[in-house]
Amino acid sequence: MDSTWAALYIFLLAAFTGYEVISRVPVILHTPLMSGSNFIHGIVLVGAMVVLGHADTLLEQAIGFVGVVLGAANAAGGYAVTERMLEMFERKPKGGQ
Repeated sequence: MDSTWAALYIFLLAAFTGYEVISRVPVILHTPLMSGSNFIHGIVLVGAMVVLGHADTLLEQAIGFVGVVLGAANAAGGYAVTERMLEMFERKPKGGQ
């Protein structure tokens, strides 16, 4: 029971800290920050696949599969958003061409 409270406490601290850090990032740094977080999401996805490969019970396999699917969606969505953000910074040709 104590480990459950400790895990909840750590989760809440991480959520609060993450919110505070991200809310203070200047607009100009959002694109590099997104790019770095996409890299981390890719590593998390690989880790989820490794853990899924070592799952023994059906419940572990189901949780691992959901983790891999959500991790893949998160990484792919992050790359798509970053690509759209980078398109906003492309220079438009002068003269409407």
